[in-house]
Amino acid sequence: MASKFNLDPKKCPMPSQDPNVRNKNFQEVALGYTAEMAVNEAKRCLNCPKKPCVEGCPVSIKIPEFIQKIAAEDFEGAYQVLAQDSALPAVCGRVCPQESQCEGRCTRGLKEGCESVGIGRLERFAADWHREHSTAQATVPASNGHKVAIIGAGPSGLTCAGDLAKLGYKVTVFEALHVAGGVLMYGIPEFRLPKAIVQSEIDGLKALGVDFETNMVIGKVLTIDELMQEYGYEAVYIASGAGLPRFMGIPGESLKGVYSANEYLTRTNLMKAYLPDSKTPIAKSKAVAVCGGGNVAMDAARCAKRLGAETVYIVYRRGMAELPARREEVEHAEEEGIIFKTLCNPVEVLGDENGWVRGMTCIEMELGEPDESGRRRPIEKKGSEFELEVDTMIMALGTSPNPLIRTTTPGLDADRHGCIITNGDDGLTSREAVYAGGDAVTGAATVILAMGAGKDAAKAIHQYIQKKA
Repeated sequence: MASKFNLDPKKCPMPSQDPNVRNKNFQEVALGYTAEMAVNEAKRCLNCPKKPCVEGCPVSIKIPEFIQKIAAEDFEGAYQVLAQDSALPAVCGRVCPQESQCEGRCTRGLKEGCESVGIGRLERFAADWHREHSTAQATVPASNGHKVAIIGAGPSGLTCAGDLAKLGYKVTVFEALHVAGGVLMYGIPEFRLPKAIVQSEIDGLKALGVDFETNMVIGKVLTIDELMQEYGYEAVYIASGAGLPRFMGIPGESLKGVYSANEYLTRTNLMKAYLPDSKTPIAKSKAVAVCGGGNVAMDAARCAKRLGAETVYIVYRRGMAELPARREEVEHAEEEGIIFKTLCNPVEVLGDENGWVRGMTCIEMELGEPDESGRRRPIEKKGSEFELEVDTMIMALGTSPNPLIRTTTPGLDADRHGCIITNGDDGLTSREAVYAGGDAVTGAATVILAMGAGKDAAKAIHQYIQKKA
């Protein structure tokens, strides 16, 4: 008789491509669990009565419930549990920071020498199994006679659209780019999140009756007031993300060969610059410096390596322990040959006689007392300047919301960073019937937090329209 529990202290390893093979291609790094692996890992879950993992999930997925389904080899049942609360389980299983959310609360992981249950890996398995095996067709819910506009087809907008469509609303999503998906398409590389998977999730929303209008720059083509007054949308959800890049403001930043991570990743991922027949220009670099230490910096560095750069540096002003990127992404980058130049900060970009980057001047740093972020403050070490020879620089220093919507919507309040101000979890802005969430409100954050905001906004919009009706 098979054992009910697997008491192995370590989670089942994730099969993956060899580092020296994958750093030359854009195929997915992590290969996913087999059914046997998934069942074995699922049996590590203790099915705790208090369910601390659920408390750590921004969309409150019924985690023990879907894991028990996998343990019982009911893979479709596991997916159906996931689908009750998440519009994008195949995405979240790949890119969520589980270690700081659900897995960070897992009871198994609290015991010394023991690892949390691989919740994210199991979520990915269930979603992939459903996509590959299910033949069920979605049906369009009966219309309730109301229509809602959503601005932005990223994770927050997609989540809000799905929840409202299931309630019978006629939902139209307006997307500025030529394909839906937002940061899932332009920001996260193919080797972390295959675009076919994102497209599959979008197709699922279309099957529910959601309309997508691409190449629609709201604030230019149409304003929010026009959507509401001329086209009859009863509520609007702003999920336009945070796509405005930040720079350091140091000398030489305008030289050729300096990219924002946003541009570099968009050219690579959305415009497929890595394909041999791509018409999207991108630098053919020998040595690249990526400034920053978050997930976006890891993505940019790993893309640069795959695009043929011989040497790729991560330049970060704090130490390895302070890197904000997911530990898994840092480990993958190290395995792939990315060089980490920590406790180091650029102070000038150096150019050649033709206006191209030839290097940068950096200064060494040391860590002082913790600042408002809780991390130790980096302090320059006097006289420690040195040159780093590179021909490309990528600035991965964070992003802020594009000002277009707030400047074309009278009465829409924003803070000093350009983030739209809302009155709490429901996402209501200073304008009646106009809601906002995700990175447009918080600044650059995670996919799952944006999804949580989309769910909250959908609930609030539903309550508002039904009360008004």
